[in-house]
Amino acid sequence: MDMKSLYLLIALAPLAGSIIAGLFGWAIGRRASHVVTIAGVAVSAALSLKVLLGFLNGTAEVFNGPVYTWLTVGGFEYSVGFLVDSLTAMMLVVVTSVSLMVHIYTIGYMQDDPGYQRFFSYISLFTFSMLMLVMSNNFIQLFFGWEAVGLVSYLLIGFWFKRPTAIFANLKAFLVNRVGDFGFLLGIGMVLAYFGGSLNYSDVFAAAPALASKTVQIIPGVDWSLMSVTCILLFIGAMGKSAQFPLHVWLPDSMEGPTPISALIHAATMVTAGIFMVSRMSPLFELSDTALNVVMVAGSITALFMGFLGIVQNDIKRVVAYSTLSQLGYMTVALGASAYSVAMFHVMTHAFFKALLFLAAGSVIIGMHHDQDMRNMGGLRKYMPITWITSLLGSLALIGTPFFAGFYSKDSIILAVEASNLPASGFATFAVLAGVFVTAFYSFRMYFLVFHGKERWMEKKDEHHDHGHDDHDHHHGLGPNDKPHESPWVVTLPLVLLAIPSVLIGYFAVSPLLAGDFFKNVIFTNLEAHPGLEAAAHHAHDAMAMGLHAFATLPFWLAFAGVATAWFFYMKAPHIPAAIKQKFSLVNNILENKYYLDEIYFAVFAKGSRALGTFFWKVGDMLLIDGLLVNGTAKLVGSFSATIRRLQTGFIYSYATAMIIGVLGLMTLWFWPLISR
Repeated sequence: MDMKSLYLLIALAPLAGSIIAGLFGWAIGRRASHVVTIAGVAVSAALSLKVLLGFLNGTAEVFNGPVYTWLTVGGFEYSVGFLVDSLTAMMLVVVTSVSLMVHIYTIGYMQDDPGYQRFFSYISLFTFSMLMLVMSNNFIQLFFGWEAVGLVSYLLIGFWFKRPTAIFANLKAFLVNRVGDFGFLLGIGMVLAYFGGSLNYSDVFAAAPALASKTVQIIPGVDWSLMSVTCILLFIGAMGKSAQFPLHVWLPDSMEGPTPISALIHAATMVTAGIFMVSRMSPLFELSDTALNVVMVAGSITALFMGFLGIVQNDIKRVVAYSTLSQLGYMTVALGASAYSVAMFHVMTHAFFKALLFLAAGSVIIGMHHDQDMRNMGGLRKYMPITWITSLLGSLALIGTPFFAGFYSKDSIILAVEASNLPASGFATFAVLAGVFVTAFYSFRMYFLVFHGKERWMEKKDEHHDHGHDDHDHHHGLGPNDKPHESPWVVTLPLVLLAIPSVLIGYFAVSPLLAGDFFKNVIFTNLEAHPGLEAAAHHAHDAMAMGLHAFATLPFWLAFAGVATAWFFYMKAPHIPAAIKQKFSLVNNILENKYYLDEIYFAVFAKGSRALGTFFWKVGDMLLIDGLLVNGTAKLVGSFSATIRRLQTGFIYSYATAMIIGVLGLMTLWFWPLISR
């Protein structure tokens, strides 16, 4: 099989499964539907691993070429093409392997759901869309994949379409992403207009250095750097897709979809698309310090302030969702420090432990009979041992425990930001360091509340509440005769398989990805101007030494303090958080209301749009168009006709008088020049 056919098979295998399950699922049944979709993703994952191994051992060559031409307009030719290099290969393995785990997990999680075949069709389509995005070699195909993951996320967040909350959540995701995508499309337009008329990456990157100092006048008389404008517009697209402040508001609400899709959106597909895109565009971003500062500030705000929101959440899935927002902020800060390979390293490690944490949360939800409120849990460790131990491993990876996967990527980000010489790096350094404590605190607050302490669900047995969201038309919570139970093997097997890379992958990958040549000639960094990557790579040469050195560094002790504080607050002195909440009720209200951003957006955009629409309707439509132009014209004609009608009397003397007056008038006009002399 030639390489082009291999890459086509990687992309199209999940699509084939999706089409079969989606169109013929009703005929082939549930079992066949999950078999064809899982088989498609498994084929894709196996071939992706083969491609990655080829780049690791040096036998694979970069593939950059068209698959077929689909549009030719006036000399411009647009093709579906693949660019497969080491960056693509890594993303292929991350996307397909996490997706495969989610597919297997879904068999157990969605077994009672009437939309079983539809769900499998959607998640396979999601995987195909993401593969087309990461394999693209031109902006048109990138935008196709970009919009396709947005569309499928809309279908999946609103999967339970009979629930109003799900419909509001997917509409919110759709609208917020339209804002980001509008900026992204304008950025692609700038590339097309100024970079030589080609949208192929290689042509654009080749043309970029000559345009580094070029300016454009968006506002007449004001010069703007072309590179800065282009990069910031492209980054606005990443802000929507990768949920950066202030376009982050859709991501927590995406929890309204079933848990498997939460894991897929948050770990391996949609939210990593923006980070991947900026890394791919490194030859452009390196030419604009302004754009890099914007990226760094957006990431810093997201990393710290979204972490604060995780502290006050009681829904187990929402804690993990805010964790995702915060970690995406870390990745974005790394992009701003020009440490693109560090950002992609964190994308990879985060994909495994975040998928693990989401799927473990789903396992807890199954065990708790679809109650998601952590206040009704506690002591689940002895009832759900596999879920407990895998959750602990995922949490240790998330907070950056030395030798775990998350440690290597997170500490590398901190090192890169500390070494950056951009104006925004001071605030960014504070944000990522403070975020270490915050991450450890909310992660282990969740862990202790769910798996340790007293069994609070025992106190709730005679009640049937409605705290949870993730239901299949079941009652919520444990009944009077129920106990929590471990999930079936199709749920726990993916947890165990994801726990392995969550612990090990950082140790083995840090040296080749950061200190080695894995991303050579793929990601470009101007090390003289932006030394962040060099600082991270310096520590990455020896994974063992890096892990041992960590025990003497500030991030380790901040993480340790976060865990210890969570343990003391929620295991030993639960009255303290209650007292803090009461004493600082204003801060608590701000956090519980998510900084009131939803209300601000509703007031400014929703109410503002409605007020603008009402104005155009009443003034523009009713008054000007209907009142003045349409009805006004009719009234004018009617008035004129009524006046003319009065002259038509039917009497001869009236017409004779009018004729005489007319003749006299004409004679006066004729003879007036002679008389006036």
